[in-house]
Amino acid sequence: MASLSARIVIRATNRELEIPTGLFIDNQFVPSVDSASEPIQAVNPSTEEPICSVVAGSAKDIDIAVAAARKAFNTTWGKNVTGFERSKLLNKLADLMERDQDILAEVESLNNGKPVKIARDFDIGDSIQCLRYYAGWADKITGQTIEVDNKTKLAFTKHDPIGVCGQIIPWNYPINMWAWKVGPALACGCTIVMKPSELTPLTALMLSKLIAEAGFPPGVVNTIPSLGSVGGAALSAHMGVDKVAFTGSTVTGRKIMEAAAKSNLKKVSLELGGKSPQIVFESADLDQAANWACLGILYNTGQDCTAGSRLYVQDTVYDKFISLLVPKAKELVIGDGFDEKSGGGPVVSKTQFDKVWRYIESGSAQGAKLALGGQKRPGKGFFVDPTIFTDINANMDIVRDEIFGPVLSVGRFKTEEEAISLANDTSYGLGAGLHSNDANQCMRVSSALEAGTVWVNQYNLLNNNVPFGGKKQSGIGRELGSYALEEYTSVKAVHWNFGEKLDWPL
Repeated sequence: MASLSARIVIRATNRELEIPTGLFIDNQFVPSVDSASEPIQAVNPSTEEPICSVVAGSAKDIDIAVAAARKAFNTTWGKNVTGFERSKLLNKLADLMERDQDILAEVESLNNGKPVKIARDFDIGDSIQCLRYYAGWADKITGQTIEVDNKTKLAFTKHDPIGVCGQIIPWNYPINMWAWKVGPALACGCTIVMKPSELTPLTALMLSKLIAEAGFPPGVVNTIPSLGSVGGAALSAHMGVDKVAFTGSTVTGRKIMEAAAKSNLKKVSLELGGKSPQIVFESADLDQAANWACLGILYNTGQDCTAGSRLYVQDTVYDKFISLLVPKAKELVIGDGFDEKSGGGPVVSKTQFDKVWRYIESGSAQGAKLALGGQKRPGKGFFVDPTIFTDINANMDIVRDEIFGPVLSVGRFKTEEEAISLANDTSYGLGAGLHSNDANQCMRVSSALEAGTVWVNQYNLLNNNVPFGGKKQSGIGRELGSYALEEYTSVKAVHWNFGEKLDWPL
């Protein structure tokens, strides 16, 4: 039998690691039951070299993982364990992640490309905090008592764990998205079958090892690396899955919702694409607004569902703002994630690299003007430098479509009404930002923007205690904050009669 782990050496730090490469079911790493499954190759996007291969799960493996999750839900988890116990285990998991923070960051950088310092201090630091936040909720899930008739009747509600959850996470924030999904699900008492992206499976497998070490009962969390068209499709259509949570593209989100509807009408939460606008008004601190605009489109090399990829600047300050923005964007070093100077890494894959370049070429072909970027780098690695287009119009592909790379379209507006109209002219509604020092304007515009998250005089920063999710075609449901608990519970009403006598027949 093939080995279920791989030895890798991280050259930059001379660290030698043993990485699990099997499917994680019932707290064990196991091979696929389906010999037809080709392994998944994990690739380093900075060098284009393979890192190792991991077992690819099949639909049959998903069946086994779902059965393990159901058994755990019915016996050792779900309603069989107290909130205090769930809280203790989540806190233990967070402690183990903190212990292994450097190692996890290095593997995240190796497989995803992002700078080690950003993986460690932002992604993983935030994920540890997320688990601790939900550990705090585990023993505070409460219902209501409802007055019906004080002399004869009482009603109360219980927020029960929804059951077995299929969770499908993307490649742009592999550890962060894992924590966002796992935290509230485990706090509520649900069990999980996790499908990490086939592009970035390594840290999900390392975290699975920590699940077992923390002492979670077997079957509570299962991890099946798999192609989306195999594992993702199987989870979405599975009759034994009670809820599916997905972060990724709107195209895939539609397929998941359709499969959920056609199978057992399972509950669905979707965090999908975006084409998020930022508006810069003439009263804004332009230097700060330019910094936030750069963070909005260049953080994570633009591979961010809330990327502020459309920027609208008031005409009275447009030229001045562009003269601040372009040199700032140019300052960001896009390089190898293990280089301390890098503020961004490569895009994740050849497919993504080619897609981003198709959009850059189409922007030029459709008449937008390049203010920065547009030159391909020689050599290895999927590196795309910061790219800024001006002279845009609403019909260009770069203005309509989610690119998922460091490509910004900058337009101009005269009035507040025009700015709101331009910002809302999209099928998406995930994020939006505005920069202004007029308090009344901040209130009016934040109210008028059609997005699940609106940032005022900042951009792209999220907090674990504040809900996050989309409007329109950017998704359904909310992650983070207390609102995420609603995605993993079902409300049961209990009507109790202690005094009414029923006369019969009617």
